[in-house]
Order: sequence, then C-alpha cells, then structure tokens
Amino acid sequence: MTKRDFALENTQQDVSSPEKRWKKDIDNVQTPLRELKPDDYTVGWICAITVEYVAAQEFLDEEHEGPKNVSLHDNNNYTLGSIGEHNVVIATLPFGEYGIASAATVARDMMHSFPNVRIGLMVGIGGGAPSEQHDIRLGGIVVSAPKNGNGGLLQYDFGKNIQDQEFLATGFLNQPPVALRTALAGLQAQ
Repeated sequence: MTKRDFALENTQQDVSSPEKRWKKDIDNVQTPLRELKPDDYTVGWICAITVEYVAAQEFLDEEHEGPKNVSLHDNNNYTLGSIGEHNVVIATLPFGEYGIASAATVARDMMHSFPNVRIGLMVGIGGGAPSEQHDIRLGGIVVSAPKNGNGGLLQYDFGKNIQDQEFLATGFLNQPPVALRTALAGLQAQ
C-alpha cells in the first residue's frame, strides 16, 4: 500500500466516524444532528478529490443530518451543514474521475436534489501559477473577478502555450454569479 493510499484510507475512516455524525452541546453531550429539507440549502460546494472533501467538511460550523431522499438517478454522496447563516451541500467527484464532464454531472445531480442552490462553488487544490505580477502558489487563495471584457475564470483548455511566447487565451468562461461579485465588492471595500 502506498503512502497516498494509506492517507486516503485513513481520511475516509475519519470522515465516516460515528463522532462526526453527532453534535456535542456545551456539556459535551451528544445530540442528533439537525435535519433540514433539501429546499433549505442555497450553496453547493463541489470538491474534485477526497482530501478536498475532507477539508470542506471541516469548514462547516454545524453538520446536518444527511438527505433522506435524493433525485432518482442522483449518485452523489452529500455532506450537509451550515457556514454562518448559509446552508451548504457538499459533494465530491466519484473516486478516480476528474475533469469538467464529471464535475458537470455532480452539479446537475446536486441541482436536481437541492433545487434552491443558487451559488455553486468548485473549490479545491490548485497547482500554482507564479508570475512576475502575482506569486500564486499552493496554499494561496485565488478569487476570480471579471476584468477587461472576460468573465474572470480561465479554463485550463481554453488557451495554448507556445514555447517562448505568452499564453494565448482562446476563450473564457462566463463571469461568477452576481451574488458572489457583490460579496467580492464588499470584501474589497473592507
């Protein structure tokens, strides 16, 4: 067994441990998790790999009971909870699958089972893209914003890189939702 396989195995055991399924109150007494309706969730968070899924669950202020029912052909595994006042549904791509087609399938199924999700996030580990202007490395936080006529999001296969030339963008994705852009404006004002 490789170190990576061992780490994934231990991570998956930690996530599914009984202690994570119960909430502890001030006196350290275990009580059942709160159960909300699928319509109560407004933020969807998709993770590409297991380690991101584990990290996402740690961000939850409160974990909720898992969904009793999901859409008929929904194959996602969900963790439900809240961050501040926002009810969040978290899912991950199937083990060993990567790419936009798999992410789109997870997002589609999530929207069928949680119809009031109005903000969808794909949050995860990026490799890093240091440049002379921006020193972006593993561990840095990058938030996209529309600028100079493009949506602010760059898809890895919407461009080409030719030796000894600058990266040439051949397309771009749409800009983030208005709710996220207004939140970004509020953060910048602070």
